Amino acid sequence: MNCMIGMISSSFIERSKPGKYMKTVNWKVEGMTCSNCALTIHKYLEKEGMQDIKVSLASGDVSFGINGGDTTGQQIVKGIESLGYTVHDEQGGTTPSKKRFLPSHKQRFLFCLLFTAPLMLHMLDKWVHIHWLMNHWVQLGLCLPVFLVGMDYFGRSAIKSIRNGIPNMNVLVALGATAAFVYSFVGTIFNLGESFLFYETAASVITLVFLGNYLEDASIQSTQRALNKLAKSQKVMANMIAYHEGQENIFPVENTALRSGDLILIKNGEQVPADCKILTGEVTVNEAILTGESMPLHKKTKDTLIGGSLLIDGTARAQVMAEAKDSVLANIINLVKRAQSERPPVQQMADKISAIFVPIVLGIAAVTFIVNFIVLQNFTASLMRSIAVLVIACPCAMGLATPAAIAVGLGRAARNGILFRNAKSLELFRNIRQVVFDKTGTLTTGNFVVAGFELKAENMTKEEFKGIAASLEKYSNHPIAKSIAAEWKTKEDIRWQQIEEAKGQGMKATTKEGDIYQAGSYRVAMAHTRDDSHNVYILKNDQLLGWIDVKDEIRPEAIQIVQYLRHRNIRTILLSGDRQAKCVQLANFLGIDEVIAEKTPEEKLTVVEDLTLQGPTAMVGDGINDAPALAKATIGISLSEASQIAMQTADVVLMNQGIKNLPLSLGLGRHTFLTIKQNLFWAFFYNIIAIPVAAFGLLTPTFGALVMGLSDVVLAVNSVRLFVKKVT
Repeated sequence: MNCMIGMISSSFIERSKPGKYMKTVNWKVEGMTCSNCALTIHKYLEKEGMQDIKVSLASGDVSFGINGGDTTGQQIVKGIESLGYTVHDEQGGTTPSKKRFLPSHKQRFLFCLLFTAPLMLHMLDKWVHIHWLMNHWVQLGLCLPVFLVGMDYFGRSAIKSIRNGIPNMNVLVALGATAAFVYSFVGTIFNLGESFLFYETAASVITLVFLGNYLEDASIQSTQRALNKLAKSQKVMANMIAYHEGQENIFPVENTALRSGDLILIKNGEQVPADCKILTGEVTVNEAILTGESMPLHKKTKDTLIGGSLLIDGTARAQVMAEAKDSVLANIINLVKRAQSERPPVQQMADKISAIFVPIVLGIAAVTFIVNFIVLQNFTASLMRSIAVLVIACPCAMGLATPAAIAVGLGRAARNGILFRNAKSLELFRNIRQVVFDKTGTLTTGNFVVAGFELKAENMTKEEFKGIAASLEKYSNHPIAKSIAAEWKTKEDIRWQQIEEAKGQGMKATTKEGDIYQAGSYRVAMAHTRDDSHNVYILKNDQLLGWIDVKDEIRPEAIQIVQYLRHRNIRTILLSGDRQAKCVQLANFLGIDEVIAEKTPEEKLTVVEDLTLQGPTAMVGDGINDAPALAKATIGISLSEASQIAMQTADVVLMNQGIKNLPLSLGLGRHTFLTIKQNLFWAFFYNIIAIPVAAFGLLTPTFGALVMGLSDVVLAVNSVRLFVKKVT
């Protein structure tokens, strides 16, 4: 897990120029209503020279890299707010904008509803006859507050979007409501009669779109449920320890106030407030919030506790290792947010259409008015139909189709201990046809014990042989080497003049006297013996001293995972540097389709490259020697206890110990992509059907505004199904 801290943290500090580091800024931006809004912000940041820009329409998260040149955070905030959006800085470096009247969609909807409801009553004139509501001045008085609030929001946003060259959906709403209001106002001023009064249309369009925006916000917020749950667990109280005149004092502080090096006391039943190392005490901890694994873990002195996990038994005094903003949990949340902000290839077509959607709808509305006026010879009916076209069109449906599904897919994955480095990986999972497994530490636990050894050299004792092996292997990171070094640890280590590790072969060391020792696979000993059935061979000056046998434990979930993949018609391949006989034995036991053994890291890279050319391939590995192959695979999957370089090159990290969540990650990938396709189908189908229906006068602008508002809710609800949908 310590590797995880380094991996995630380093991914957010990127070198931009020699000698300079790029600062990553994370903000929350309110007011984005469609994909054009996100595109507007993206283009503005590009124009200002920002890098690595991520804008999430679903969550409102905006992140970018700034080099610290002439442009400051304050200038960027003012620039974004000049586009019509509100910035909330999560870094604390800028000031949020001035709070406006009726700041939320819910408040705007309720305010407008007070005036719109009486206006709508006169439409029930056949059943409820209210004389004073028929007065055009009363209707104007009821509509005016609604219109002003609507134009304060939709009008401002529309004007700013047009000024920036990317008109958004608020242009359609503002034009529709303004047309109805101005037409009615002219009728009122010149006393042209009831046939010119459509105040209820203007008011209802504004009110119902506010309702739709509120429902959309609530629905999209539900797609962030898993991530919000993680974020909520970040803020807890901590028991800080301080010493004064030799006296220990304990006082409560918020975990956000903790700094690296602070001492804290964590009691039974409390949440671990920050990443820390246990100084005294033994505890049982539940890390389910981070790994999805509810099985309690035993922790003792010098072990690491991860912020956000729950202490279910025991008490510990610990030292804080990282501030809240740099913790594993915080960086996991940032990683998921960044992945949510990415646009996978499937979204590109929808984005292109969304960028020209508003001008197209404006053109259709103009054509609708002209054609209907020519055919019907009725200005009022033609105007109402063109207004209906404006308000029923929904560009945000196309913009939300992908982000909503990705938000849920990534959120559910994070909740279950699966981290996707980017959204593209979710889409790629749908085509995976073969999965390549490394052996040691992936299909097996990597916990080795020495099963036996044989001494071949004369004039050497067993203790001397063990000392040589331990002295060589203690410098290796390979799990087999570590197990030998730990089991045969001695105080009389050989002091080497030089020692190096040749990947895929083993250790090679030289003493001051010039003697050369080697510990490695059969490759280093093949000139001295034909027996290739042993794990480690020890040589001195090119003479075989003996060999060592170790045994490894197969992961309990390995058989189930392999059988699941075979049931899904996904080909399984064991790719290892270990000997052919041992790999075949393991493959036969697990039911793996093909074995490719005795490969160096370079050869592994070539094998995976060839397999990827044959078809989309996932590679699961955990060692340093797996890193090149992980990078070359269609999708690289690493384990949380893997080496740091393996985790940095992987597209997906399984936080749980083991591979048991591999089926869930594959299933989430496939079903998230399926949900995206369903959402895009609905978005296009809705607009293709709704706009012609409105153009032919088959629905009123009021009903059109209601349907438009609900269209986004349909997408959000369909996306939220991913939380509970069976995907494996």
